Amino acid sequence: MDTSKNKENAVAFYKMAYEGAPKKAVELYVGDEYIQHNPDVATGLRGFVDYFDRMQEEYPQKSIKFLRVIGEGELVALHTHQIWPGNDQYVTMDFFRFDEAGKIVEHWDAIQQVPKEMAHDNGMI
Repeated sequence: MDTSKNKENAVAFYKMAYEGAPKKAVELYVGDEYIQHNPDVATGLRGFVDYFDRMQEEYPQKSIKFLRVIGEGELVALHTHQIWPGNDQYVTMDFFRFDEAGKIVEHWDAIQQVPKEMAHDNGMI
């Protein structure tokens, strides 16, 4: 398993989908199955494409910055900073599982909104 390549592919996949081309992202980077654990996104390829098509239609001005990419074996973790309309900001952790062919087959995530006030000055990114 090529962890370095999986890391590159996870970033390319997520960036492509986030910026409005989820169908192409699925065609290039996803295996025959796609198990989804985000409760707001239907499992499977169609659920993923439908969700990201809707997000692009409703929020075309959103942006994403990849802060960290960590890979171990079949897993890749992405730490991102997302800015949505109205300066609504989120920090996310996405985990992808790759199959032996180097294709994404499973996804988990955790999303936290960046608060206006924090108990420290460390920030979240």
